[in-house]
Amino acid sequence: MPKYELKMPKMGESITEGTIINWCINEGEAFEEGEILLEVATDKVDNEVPAPASGTLTKIVFQSNAVVPVGEVIAVLEVLDVIAHSTHIEVPKKEVKQVKNRTAKIKKNLVVAQQNNDCFFSPLIISIAKDQHISYEELARIPATGENGRLRKSDIFRYIDEGRPYQFTQAATQDPTAYRIPQLNLDKGTGEIVKMDRMRKMIADHMVYSKHTSPHVTAYVEADLTELVNWRNANKILFQEKYGQKLTFTPLFIEAVAKAVNDFPMINASLDGDNIIIKEHINIGMATALPTGNLIVPVVKNADKKDLKSLAESVNDLVTKARANTLSADDIQGGTFTISNVGTFGSIMGTPIINQPEVAILALGIIKKRPEVLETETGDEIAIRSMMYLSLSFDHRVVDGYLGGSFLRRIADYLEQFDIKRKI
Repeated sequence: MPKYELKMPKMGESITEGTIINWCINEGEAFEEGEILLEVATDKVDNEVPAPASGTLTKIVFQSNAVVPVGEVIAVLEVLDVIAHSTHIEVPKKEVKQVKNRTAKIKKNLVVAQQNNDCFFSPLIISIAKDQHISYEELARIPATGENGRLRKSDIFRYIDEGRPYQFTQAATQDPTAYRIPQLNLDKGTGEIVKMDRMRKMIADHMVYSKHTSPHVTAYVEADLTELVNWRNANKILFQEKYGQKLTFTPLFIEAVAKAVNDFPMINASLDGDNIIIKEHINIGMATALPTGNLIVPVVKNADKKDLKSLAESVNDLVTKARANTLSADDIQGGTFTISNVGTFGSIMGTPIINQPEVAILALGIIKKRPEVLETETGDEIAIRSMMYLSLSFDHRVVDGYLGGSFLRRIADYLEQFDIKRKI
């Protein structure tokens, strides 16, 4: 039977590597075409890799939990059928050695790590550090074994395996009177122990990294959504009959946000060192709760180019995929601004954490009827209005108070000035 090198597939536009979750077929076992060979994780999405043809799994090159670059050989198969892309079938010229366990230990008696601010980090090291949420300061504390003190890939993975002992260590060059993180032996109490799943650990790392990286500031406004609510209630049945799509508030919110982003493009940005990258596309991520309780952020691409029908289709499709756990890697890539509808859970308002590497995130509170004082031609009157709080957390390195406040107010204006005579 011909041999076939199974390679780590590319599972998204910007995906460069994947983590092997587990092998569904063991070495020496036979499989049928289309049968799932293994599961691979990229960011927050799990992907199943099917067999390209019937055959036998003769060698597993990378075991579970291995992080493998796209295009790297992960297994060798013997296949019964000729695979359509036969030009990609290669007989390995030499045995591919399995990744060895790293056994080197960092000295436990080293309390303060030396820091070299003149370190050179290769693009590969920087890429790994970003994936693992390791700052430049922490990188500089990792013992390096490369030539001229250069940090190698093996050094950073060894450091990660050791539990990142220098994550919160202060550099030895700092003022000895400077604040140090206290090593407190806190009483964590007793009770049922629930192990974090993989996604929950990734979310935790991402949130800690965001708070550590971006100086968060949160601004608040409230908006009168009475006209928008009345229009949506009057047209949601007609909208579904005409387009076959549910009309929730989310596409209406995304529409207003996209308009405001167009007005204030600096909000639609990310920070790369000293460079601010103003994005050419407006891709709105929407934080979505999964049945497991975890959170994922599918992205509505080119939101400013879509009409309400297209926005509703995109939102409904992504929400359905999220609930069924069938989102693809591309569905959660490329976001430039994120919204989180905390009102779904009954919250009045929230202080959201920025979805890195973006520079701002919007939280939308519950729409609640309240008595409000209105100015009319005959004087002040009290009326029942549908009110909502909006809160914007922004990265103060890029967004100042004027920009953040003006952008937030513009979103509220678009929502308040909704055209009640709008046709579907």
